[in-house]
Amino acid sequence: MDTWIKWLLILLAVCMTVHGLWKGRGRKFHGGFGHKHGGAVFSVDYYAYASHLRQWNASFKAVFAMACLLLCIVLNNVYVSVLVILVMGYLTVVIGGLHFVRYLSMMTVPIVFLILGSIAIAIGFSLEPAGQYHLRVLHLFYVYCSDASLQRALELILKALGAVSALYMLTLTTPLGELICVLQKAHIPRVLIELMHMIYRYIFIMMDTYSRMKNAAESRLGYVDFKTSCYSFGQAAGNLLIVSLKRGGAYYNALESRCYDGELRFLEEERPVKGTQLLLAAAVVAAMLAVWALTGRNG
Repeated sequence: MDTWIKWLLILLAVCMTVHGLWKGRGRKFHGGFGHKHGGAVFSVDYYAYASHLRQWNASFKAVFAMACLLLCIVLNNVYVSVLVILVMGYLTVVIGGLHFVRYLSMMTVPIVFLILGSIAIAIGFSLEPAGQYHLRVLHLFYVYCSDASLQRALELILKALGAVSALYMLTLTTPLGELICVLQKAHIPRVLIELMHMIYRYIFIMMDTYSRMKNAAESRLGYVDFKTSCYSFGQAAGNLLIVSLKRGGAYYNALESRCYDGELRFLEEERPVKGTQLLLAAAVVAAMLAVWALTGRNG
């Protein structure tokens, strides 16, 4: 049965890829792996507002994403993890319209972190030869691993990527204002929500400030060689806090000019949940449970 599930997942991946290529034909992509273009920093909200899934109900997306995340972790099945990665990536890239290169660049950070973190699970150290595969280092000790440890590391990586892809589907298709409305409906303390919003905005204020300072230094050959680059970086880092505090003050003044009284209010657009969306969510959850049951419930 595991073989059939593998072939079904491969077929699903091929079908999603073909549909994505067909749907994205003629679509042009500008920019590289970074999130900057023309000196401006693109926040996650930029992609959320541009997503075609923005028209979906925010509460529905949050519940769907959290259900997929929890099932991916609780079921602890490698095939379920792969299914979640495929479905969440398909919704974000193909249906949502985010370019695959952008999505891949965002996934690179957790992938690298997970690979480095999983090394401690995959390998071990010993003074004597051990495990199925071992390597002697400097005639002092052995680095070893086994098929079981490699499988555990792979399962951990796929499970974590499944959870990350579910969160990416939510954050890359839902603007922060709508997410805050969802948190308010969940009765999260107001002070936590407001702190989250202000910290989130201030991060991008600092990123934009540093981007402008770096562009100014580059226009004056501030990064022409290593020594000059170190000096320019030090100057930019030293001035970053001061300039960011000034811009943060301007941000607070903008809030007060809009009658800020200590409580942030967001306009929420009514978006009813459609029947096709409920069917899609039910089909994905049912597929996850079916894969878990057919693969012996242990992956």
